[in-house]
Amino acid sequence: MDGRTPMRIGWICLAAVSAGILGFGIVVAVAPPAGDSLLYRTDALATAGLGLFGGLTAVIPFRAGEPWAWFALWFYPVFWLAHLIFRLPPGTDRVHQILFIALSLAGLLVPVRSFFRAPAEGQHARR
Repeated sequence: MDGRTPMRIGWICLAAVSAGILGFGIVVAVAPPAGDSLLYRTDALATAGLGLFGGLTAVIPFRAGEPWAWFALWFYPVFWLAHLIFRLPPGTDRVHQILFIALSLAGLLVPVRSFFRAPAEGQHARR
């Protein structure tokens, strides 16, 4: 495995989680379930925003190796773990929650050395 492969695996896993969240938000915004459709559409737009911002964070600063993006994207496994533990929507099968937990953890843990390795000899550490 070359040095770029772990980072590629990481950002692709996180981008997939982001795409799932963004897609769910768009679907619910366009076709909300029966009931309070205004509330559903409002939540759906917030969900789509979460997916969009997470995706942009994964594809631009995370992919560039910015440590703050690695820390910020820990929101994904925490978010999906809370959904699983507290049986929060969407869905009742929980398979997607487990998949998104696994993808987000893989996306964060596979490239961890890329974010926290010592600077090469002759280079100064960022302050």
